[in-house]
Amino acid sequence: MTEARTAIPLNEHIVVVTGGARGLGASISRAFLGEGARVVIGYHRSQDDAQRIVDDYPDRARCAHLDIRDRESIQEFAASSSELFGAAPTTLVNNALVDFSFNGEARPKAADISAEEFRTQLDGSLHGPLAMIQALRPGMAERGFGRIVNIGTNLFQNPVVPYHDYTAAKAALLSLTRTFSHDLGPEGITVNMVSGGLLRETDASSATPAEVFDAIAEGTPLRSVTTPDELADAVLFFASPWARAVTGQNLIVDGGLVKG
Repeated sequence: MTEARTAIPLNEHIVVVTGGARGLGASISRAFLGEGARVVIGYHRSQDDAQRIVDDYPDRARCAHLDIRDRESIQEFAASSSELFGAAPTTLVNNALVDFSFNGEARPKAADISAEEFRTQLDGSLHGPLAMIQALRPGMAERGFGRIVNIGTNLFQNPVVPYHDYTAAKAALLSLTRTFSHDLGPEGITVNMVSGGLLRETDASSATPAEVFDAIAEGTPLRSVTTPDELADAVLFFASPWARAVTGQNLIVDGGLVKG
């Protein structure tokens, strides 16, 4: 007889969302809070935005400074996130994005992009999540339960814009998602990825011309551009009991534009 996998309802989760104060991160933070979870919002430069969410959910939301490029900052954040609610986090959403704007053809092309631009994105989208997972894993392993959700991109399958550095870093994060699912599975920790397309609209996508959004919408079966709130729904799924047997997966949430 197979032993039942551990699962807890969303209202019992303690969730960490990196970059959780603005854009997609704010939608993810609010989605968990809407389900009754307790949420620690990691912010870098957006303290006021983070505090506004805390003010809306004073009993269940907290915020703390976090620079995902700095291991010392991550260790301090991990310690404080356990103290804020008196227990270690159960769930980590690696959402933070470092110094990137989705400004289409204005991005550096293959002939011009520098190694430093790749390093910047690797620091934010690979090394940061790696350090976050390593910092929060002990508390999850001790409990025998953990949920890690990484944010990816549909550009893996459909690299139609020259976001070379961003896509490469997220592709490395997808590999980490799959390999870590093997290592952490025996500890009751699942590791999955949610990959959106261009979202309508976040600070990072605000430089995108309206005609690009319209063209994307026309190309999707649902005839719409995915919103941050819609992508946040999929993040909730991976943290929920309904995904208790799902790990190492990448779910594309883009209205059907790209078939995974």
